[in-house]
Amino acid sequence: MASYREHLTFSALCGIGYGAAAGVLGPFTPPQAAIAGCLTGLSGMLPDLDSETGKPVRELSGVVAAVAPLVAIRHLVDVIGSVDGMILAAGLIYVTVRYGGAWLLGKLCVHRGMFHSIPALGIASCLGFLGYKSDDIGVRILMGGGIALGYLSHLVLDEIYAVQWNGVRVRLNKAAGSATKCFGRSFAANAFCYGLLFFLGYASMVKAGVLTGVQSVEAEMAPTRMATELDDAYRL
Repeated sequence: MASYREHLTFSALCGIGYGAAAGVLGPFTPPQAAIAGCLTGLSGMLPDLDSETGKPVRELSGVVAAVAPLVAIRHLVDVIGSVDGMILAAGLIYVTVRYGGAWLLGKLCVHRGMFHSIPALGIASCLGFLGYKSDDIGVRILMGGGIALGYLSHLVLDEIYAVQWNGVRVRLNKAAGSATKCFGRSFAANAFCYGLLFFLGYASMVKAGVLTGVQSVEAEMAPTRMATELDDAYRL
């Protein structure tokens, strides 16, 4: 299994490459590309939130708690309106994620559980897509894609370190396959993870315009329903 520093270095390199590619090749501004690169680098550490050792959890929960209000700042402005209220809400988010989230993860999660899985990667990516407010869907996809890339870098590096070579033959250790799995041992964890993934995936596709939400369908049907009612009233 790769060490904390190796994961951080690898994800940081992925973030630099992703941000540079977005800024040079994509129709994005330098700040947008830089934010995407930072999210990529930080997301490479997210799977270790279920770590059994204290240092990664403390550092990661602090970073996630600090980044969460920054990503959601535009939502806070729209919902709350006032600067004072926004500052208070950002502080509450930090405390909730930093202490409440870390405590909850320690109680509910096991190391190399569903946090190290492909569905968890999808959940993190969808949260980034939905959480980063922008009128440009391409920017949202950029942020969600960066989170997915950073998360994937962690899982891939763990699988690489599961391969052992002694100079004569190659063999896999007992952790091989545990990072890129699709299902864990716990039925409840699998059900919760896939339920959350499907919900966030549906919300993301509605936001991207790929699918039509319930309210949009009702809005589209409203003129037809009104015309039918007027036609019935005219016949009477």
